[in-house]
Amino acid sequence: MPISSLPSPYGIGTLGAEAEKFAGFLAAGGQSCWQLLPVGPTSYGDSPYQSFSSFAGNPYLIDLDLLAGDGLLEPAEYQALDWGSDPERVDYGLLYAARYPVLRIACGRLLARNQPGFAAFCEEQASWLEDYALFMALKENNGGLSWLEWPEELRLRQPGALARARAELAEEVDFWKAVQYLFFGQWRAFKGHANSLGISIIGDLPIYVALDSADVWANPEQFQLDENGLPTEVAGCPPDGFSADGQLWGNPLFRWEEMKRDGYAWWLRRIAFQFQRYDTLRIDHFRGFDEYFAVPYGDGNAQNGRWRPGPGIHFFQAVNRALGRKDIIAEDLGFLTPSVKKLLKDSGFPGMKVLELAFDSRDPDSGYLPYGYPAHCVVYTGTHDNDTIQGWMASAPKEDVSYAKAYLRLSKQEGYHWGMMRSAWASAADLAVMQFQDLLGLGSGARINTPSTLGGNWQWRTLPGTFDEKLARRLYRETRVYQRLPDTRRK
Repeated sequence: MPISSLPSPYGIGTLGAEAEKFAGFLAAGGQSCWQLLPVGPTSYGDSPYQSFSSFAGNPYLIDLDLLAGDGLLEPAEYQALDWGSDPERVDYGLLYAARYPVLRIACGRLLARNQPGFAAFCEEQASWLEDYALFMALKENNGGLSWLEWPEELRLRQPGALARARAELAEEVDFWKAVQYLFFGQWRAFKGHANSLGISIIGDLPIYVALDSADVWANPEQFQLDENGLPTEVAGCPPDGFSADGQLWGNPLFRWEEMKRDGYAWWLRRIAFQFQRYDTLRIDHFRGFDEYFAVPYGDGNAQNGRWRPGPGIHFFQAVNRALGRKDIIAEDLGFLTPSVKKLLKDSGFPGMKVLELAFDSRDPDSGYLPYGYPAHCVVYTGTHDNDTIQGWMASAPKEDVSYAKAYLRLSKQEGYHWGMMRSAWASAADLAVMQFQDLLGLGSGARINTPSTLGGNWQWRTLPGTFDEKLARRLYRETRVYQRLPDTRRK
C-alpha cells in the first residue's frame, strides 16, 4: 500500500492520521509487514522509481495537519485550496502548484524559530543533504531544467561557481533542507508507531537512479558519463515476446569497476541509509547485479542494446562485510539465466513469486506455480506493475484465465481475488504480500502502474473508511487459518 494511496483531503496520502490508521488496520488483521513504494521526491512523470534523490523524502507525503499541530501552519492556509476533485486519484499538477507554497510558509516559520534540532539534523545528514538542497535550489533557479542544461560551470561543478551559488541561493537552500527536516520528523513518528504495533516496514530500492538527480550531479565519477556529463549508455531491457522494441528506461549506468576499487562506498552509504528508514529492503531489478542491459545513449528504443557484466556476488559480500547480514528481498522477476539463479542462491536472499505470472501461456515454465515454491521466497498475487486480480481476470487471455480458475479452484461467487490470495497464503512461501486493491476486490481502474506507458500512473487512492473493522476481521481469519499470524508463522 503506497503512502500516496492513503485517503487525504489534501490531494495525496501522507504520513499523518490515515497512515496511523492503516498501521492499526494491519495489526488488527494479523499482519506483520507493510510494503511501500519508494518514498523519494518524484520528478517528471511522477514515478517513485525516477527520483531527484536516493536519500531525500517526498515533500508531497508531509502531512499538513501535523504541521498545523506543530504551529507551522494555520488551517486557513491550506484547507481551502484546490487539491483536486477526484478523491480516488492524485492530481500531480495541482499538487505541484499548491503544495510548495504551503510548505514555504511552514518552512519559513520553522527557520524563524532557529530550532537546535534543525541544525543537528543538517549536520547529521550533511553527506547527502548539502548537495541535494543545492541541487534543488539550482533547479528552481534554472526554471526546473535538468542539470544537463545548466550553465557549464554549474553542470560540471566548478568549485568557484558552486560557492557563489551557495551564497546567492542560501535562503532557497535552507528551504529545501527544512522540507527534509519536516519529512524525516514525520517519517520517524510514522515508522515508530507502526513498529510499536508489530508492523515492520518493507521499503523498495530501485537499482538505478534518475539521470536528472542530485545523485548523478554530485557523484558523476560513479556513473558512465562522458567529459560533458552526458551518459554513454543507459539502462533498459531487451526486446522479447512482450515488447518488440524492448524497454528504454534511460537511467545512467554505474561504473562498476570504479566502484569496486573503493569497496562500493557510494552503494554502501545508499544501502545503510535505507536501513535507517526501513526494516526490510526489496532491491529492484536484482538481475542487474549479475549482468545489465546497456543501450547507446540517444537511441529511441532498446533494440541496439547489449548485455554487460555486473559486479556479481563480490558486491553483496562487500555489503555483508560492511553492514552485516540485512533483511533483503531480491526482485528476481523476468527471464533468469543460470548465472542469475546462482547469484540469488549465493546471496542467500529470498526471491519473488508472482501468481498472476504463473498462468501466462507465453511462459509456461515461469516457475511461479505455487506447488514449486521454496519456503525461502516472498509470494505476491501481483506487484505495482501488474493489474489487480479482478482486472487481470477480466483482461488476461481467456486461456490463461481458464487455467488459473482450474488450478486455483476460483469461484466468482466468493470473488476471484479471495481465491487467488488464499492460494498465496496457503503456499510454502515464508512471506505473502497482497496489494490492498486486491483485498478490496477492485478492477483495473485501481491499477497503480502500467509499465512502458506515460500518464495515468501512480495515481490510485483509496477512499476513507475502506480499511474498516469488517475487512480486518476477515483478513485476520484468513491469516489465522493459514498459520500466518505473527505468533504462528513458521520460524
